[in-house]
Amino acid sequence: MQRTTSLDRIFGALSDGTRRSMIHVLARGDARSAGELGRRFRSAQPTISRHLKVLEQAGLVERTVEGRVHLFKLRRKPLRDAEGWIARHQAFWTGAVDQLESLLTEGSNDES
Repeated sequence: MQRTTSLDRIFGALSDGTRRSMIHVLARGDARSAGELGRRFRSAQPTISRHLKVLEQAGLVERTVEGRVHLFKLRRKPLRDAEGWIARHQAFWTGAVDQLESLLTEGSNDES
């Protein structure tokens, strides 16, 4: 159940385009301040803070504080967890579709 809740938070955070764009920026490796991200996305500071809070609660970003500046850095493990979940389910559905296609092909050959 804990893993499902974690994945729910990750996928929920990734459901927003601005947050996905923030992750893209942070994926370049350098920690960024909330102010830098706000300027980049031309959003008000409270809006950026809300997005960062969602990303932080999902475990996708890590916050460090240097004086009055809050820096955010991407945490890659939660993204790998989500990727693993997607890969497992993709393999299942690919197998199910292949099996269905085989059954349909077999059925149409029987009718001929």
